[in-house]
Amino acid sequence: MSYYSSTYDTSPRGGAPLRGSGWHRLGNALKTTVLLAGLTALVLLIGQKLGGARGLAFAGFFVVVMNFVSYWFSDRIALAMHGAQPLERSQAPWLHEMVEELAGRAGMPKPKVYLLPTHTPNAFATGRSPKHAAVAVTAGIMELLDRRELRGVLAHELAHVRNRDTLIGTVAATLAGVISYAAQMLFWFGGSLLSRSDDDEEGGLAGALSSLGVLLVAPIAATLLQLAVSRSREYGADATGAELSGDPEALASALMKLERGAQLMPYDRAPATSHLFIVNPLSGGAIMSLFSTHPPIPERVRRLQAMSARSWRPGF
Repeated sequence: MSYYSSTYDTSPRGGAPLRGSGWHRLGNALKTTVLLAGLTALVLLIGQKLGGARGLAFAGFFVVVMNFVSYWFSDRIALAMHGAQPLERSQAPWLHEMVEELAGRAGMPKPKVYLLPTHTPNAFATGRSPKHAAVAVTAGIMELLDRRELRGVLAHELAHVRNRDTLIGTVAATLAGVISYAAQMLFWFGGSLLSRSDDDEEGGLAGALSSLGVLLVAPIAATLLQLAVSRSREYGADATGAELSGDPEALASALMKLERGAQLMPYDRAPATSHLFIVNPLSGGAIMSLFSTHPPIPERVRRLQAMSARSWRPGF
């Protein structure tokens, strides 16, 4: 009997569906499709403003390439950006056993396990599908959390993989980055572009003001769309992860510890991937919290504690 099977209910679920399946997953998929369509439209709009018909065609091609790269190589890119190293079973057999048990309960293959060499306590998952997934934990989270809390964190990350959140988050981040980069190009090289006209009606002050509007609005819109993708899925992953682990209180306790740890030791090695982590690794005050890629920790904790207070149990 494993360490955690004597403490938690790890018996088969008897076919009861996890949260995030059925209509819940369909609703998330539809919402994500709309949000990603919005990001793609912004890319195309900026392309048109930068180069007219040619710019529009180039933007369309660029979006296709970015989506292809994000789909097939998102896991490798994210892990490489953080210097993640494979964590062998011999190094932490209990951790591999924990991941394997949770993956089995989720009805998915065991993902690869990686270690990030940082003392900031955090974790994230990546991969385009459950068959091509990876879970990464930092050295700091291994030191800060007990095994019960870490199990709750791993369940949350596996919920992201199961619900295809990791793929969607990577694509959204990629497109949002493209939009911001294109807007910067429009700013730095806008002298000729703002005054360019494809015909007499599009030139002059009206065309300049239109392009300037895109310059100002596009990065903000891209950020808001990215935040909507990220924030809307954290609550779902919390609920699915709590059901998967059978212990919502453990995840709630872990979130509170991780928030304090991230505040004391912020981690900004790759800000574009901050939404992948279970808690926001970046530092910021009250104003910056409005643009956080994660919903407020107190609200996430409140929801988890409410699940526990209702005598919540797996399959309930």
